[in-house]
Amino acid sequence: MGPTSSPQASCEGLHFCDGRRKVDYVLVFHHRRHGSIRTPAGGSVSRDQVSVVSNGNFPQTVGSEAVAAEGGGGGGGGGGGVVRVEAASAGEVFVELQGAKGSEPMEPADHEMHLIRQEFEANLLEAGLEIEREREFKTHGPTFTRIHAPWPVLCREAEFLKIKVPTKASYELREESGFGSRMSTVWRKVKQPFQPKVSHQDQGSTKFLSHCFSRDKLHLYNITSKDTFFDNATRGRIVYEILRRTVCVRTCQTIGISTLIAKGVYDAAFPLHDGDFKVLGHLEERNDRQLLHEEWARYSAFYKYQPIDLVRKYFGEKIGLYFAWLGVYTQLLIPASIVGIIVFGYGVATVDTNLPSLEMCNEHLNFTMCPLCDGACDFWHLSTACGTARASHLFDNPATVFFAIFMSLWAVLFLEHWKRRQISLSFSWDLTGIEEDEEHPRPRYETILLQKKQKKQKNTKKKKKNETEADKLTWKDRLPGYFINVSSILFMFGLTFSAVFGVIIYRITVSALMAMSPDPETKSNVRVTVTATAVIINLVVILILDEIYGAVAQWLTELEIPKTETNFEERLILKAFLLKFMNAYAPIFYVAFFKGRFVGRPGNYVYVFNDYRMEECAPGGCLIELCIQLSIIMLGKQLIQNNIFEIGIPKLKKLIRAIKEKKSTTKERHEERPPQQWDLDYALAPFEGLTPEYMEMIIQFGFVSLFVASFPLAPLFALLNNVIEIRLDAKKFCTELRRPIAARAKDIGIWYNILSGMGKLSVIINAFVIAFTSDFIPRLVYQYMYSQTGTMHGFIDHTLSYFNVTNFKAGSAPHHSTHGDISVCRYKDYREPPWSADAYQLSKHYWSVLAARLAFVILFQNLVMFLGLMVAWVIPDVPKTILEQQKREKKLLVNLFLQEEKEKFQLIQSLFVKDASLQPGGRAADPGRGLPVPGRYSTLPSGTAAGEGPRVRCRAASFSQFSGNASSSPKNQNENSKHTAV
Repeated sequence: MGPTSSPQASCEGLHFCDGRRKVDYVLVFHHRRHGSIRTPAGGSVSRDQVSVVSNGNFPQTVGSEAVAAEGGGGGGGGGGGVVRVEAASAGEVFVELQGAKGSEPMEPADHEMHLIRQEFEANLLEAGLEIEREREFKTHGPTFTRIHAPWPVLCREAEFLKIKVPTKASYELREESGFGSRMSTVWRKVKQPFQPKVSHQDQGSTKFLSHCFSRDKLHLYNITSKDTFFDNATRGRIVYEILRRTVCVRTCQTIGISTLIAKGVYDAAFPLHDGDFKVLGHLEERNDRQLLHEEWARYSAFYKYQPIDLVRKYFGEKIGLYFAWLGVYTQLLIPASIVGIIVFGYGVATVDTNLPSLEMCNEHLNFTMCPLCDGACDFWHLSTACGTARASHLFDNPATVFFAIFMSLWAVLFLEHWKRRQISLSFSWDLTGIEEDEEHPRPRYETILLQKKQKKQKNTKKKKKNETEADKLTWKDRLPGYFINVSSILFMFGLTFSAVFGVIIYRITVSALMAMSPDPETKSNVRVTVTATAVIINLVVILILDEIYGAVAQWLTELEIPKTETNFEERLILKAFLLKFMNAYAPIFYVAFFKGRFVGRPGNYVYVFNDYRMEECAPGGCLIELCIQLSIIMLGKQLIQNNIFEIGIPKLKKLIRAIKEKKSTTKERHEERPPQQWDLDYALAPFEGLTPEYMEMIIQFGFVSLFVASFPLAPLFALLNNVIEIRLDAKKFCTELRRPIAARAKDIGIWYNILSGMGKLSVIINAFVIAFTSDFIPRLVYQYMYSQTGTMHGFIDHTLSYFNVTNFKAGSAPHHSTHGDISVCRYKDYREPPWSADAYQLSKHYWSVLAARLAFVILFQNLVMFLGLMVAWVIPDVPKTILEQQKREKKLLVNLFLQEEKEKFQLIQSLFVKDASLQPGGRAADPGRGLPVPGRYSTLPSGTAAGEGPRVRCRAASFSQFSGNASSSPKNQNENSKHTAV
């Protein structure tokens, strides 16, 4: 089980200078240039020394080994000092960091940072880690501190973190028989061309039992090499846990590397990638990063499944779960897209036979409509809106109702399918039963708490009274932050509504101005021009406010002073989602539920600023405008924000960073060494979490589910976007980001609750869209209550009311009419005619339609929610195969440990027999003498006669409890037997 690495491997920058010890983590800090003061050539620099008490992990030869590791054999260490470790006495190690001769004197702030780094790295050495820096001395620029975790430290921390590792024991997975087996075989063959060429993807029919790592059970694990037993991602996580809890008490009263980075002591800390992502040698020698780049991150692999197991192995469970969720979501968009295309195809196929559209396009019916604006606008014929009516039917037809119900059930099915997939991944990744890692406070929380303690200590009278309150932050400390949060969020809501209202004013004014144009072509294209330009303005405003709201949500969450990173992330997600949800959907909500509702009627219109009439829906209804609004915003956000921003901005940042590095190092590159892996990784962008990735997909999920009744092609465009998005994110993780810490996670966290809430909200919104925005309910009411023939003949005439042109207000009638003498015009509403006793009042037809709409909303919601509950009840959360495998694994693990107990007992028994046979006198002792008799509760095998000893329960024996000298006296025998008795 010796080292497998060769010295040649160090050329890749993945090992220490000896070519054997892996670089598990890298710390980076910058030397900065200061004034023109220089130390004289013969001057000496002050020396700092820290005494570190060892925890027993340092061997006797620590002095020589650490010098090789730390100084790298050079005359100057990185950071202006050489680290020298010498063994002073048993259990104590002195770590001395001294400035190199001839180096620049430090500024007071830099000297303080130097002392903090000195203490922190001394504590890392005390924890058992090994450190190495560059050989050459740098006057400025980044300095890299490489960290290696030796085998004893890995074992200790793996046991502490309860990392599950595979044992030698394995079992065969049960295969289906009969028809199910044949179908599974056929399905595997169908999927074969879509599988990535990754060995980790196919686990075969054998599964190894996993168990939490324990140093007492090393013989149970299949340890072929100590260097490769823990993979690089696990090694990085172990080192990060040590870095996270290492304290700096003497210099700055802080805990963990995150606080030190926030204070500027270090610039960055990250694990290394597994070499370059480009394949230079044979394909068989590809590392995990190259495999992922070739089989996952290339756009040409868009049709293949993701190698989720390899993604999890390389990046950790948290990122693995994100890509698994994105894969499930994208797969389930395929049936939704197919049904959406069928629904749209139905609209295309029936547009020529749709009676309402034919009536609107019929010039012989001669519906003369009232003017669209006051004074400048003339009367117009309804047949001129023929194109709008035909386009509206493509999305507003009976199949749309079916599609809304289907998509509501699809959302439930998606969540249920993801729950099962998540549980399957948790089982195969050994995440079942893991405990949440204890989190240390965030740097800002520590800083505020320290300031509070210092403030309390100054007030000696109240010190004892408030001693317990000073140990944590209370709601009183957070009250100003909460107040700013509430007021800021309300202000952001107001800003969003103001932007929507501004676009409304734009539409109204531009419509009025274009209507007064003498050019007939301009007049005819008023609605199309205004709608298209207004949606583009909406899109630009949404993109700008999205970036602003993201930064504001971060700032507001900092003001709340959350204690841990998990609390911070959850609060940030809620705020960002709330603001971005309102920003993205506010214009769509306006078109769907408010536009055209408060227009008034001819002779009594509603005006804005006393001059401009509120805008009306198109003659074919507001659904076609909702479709245009939704499609442009959805496609624009996906194309511009999700793709161009994600591709362009990182490349621009990388280019700027490269130019800065080139300018700063060109003058001093005399003997340039080839860049090592830590140099290449430091040049990459830092990983900033999965919140932006989840957020864009959640907003897209809203476009797909909330207003899908108005745009059946939304799932198709989402599918096309996600096929690119998966490969784009994969390429970003493989080539443009530093390797993130392999964080553990059992699920996707708060995002599942947000998805579930949006799924329930989509049922309500789609019900109201069909009932109030589309003409589906008015058509049903007319056909079954008012139609003479039971068909849709006469529906358009039924929906238009009459207005006597003599009732126009002064100045609002058309100034120059080209339609001759017109006494009556029509407008879309359910009102009494002018010759009625209740002229222009809402008619009974209006109340019939309203009642039908409300009834439909109630019926639709209850039907869909009942069907959703049925789907959730029918589909179990845990697959049956997983349940069976869990039970089987528990049983096999119990048998494995019982077998181990049995072997231990037999070995102990043979030791007693052997020792007894060597006693003076040559008389062999009874092997059962002095040993407990297996009884009812024994876990040991039967081998002693009943009645020869007490009936005692037994426990696992430890080999360290037995000495080689066994006495034949009963007293000693009873003492020995205590080691195996409970």
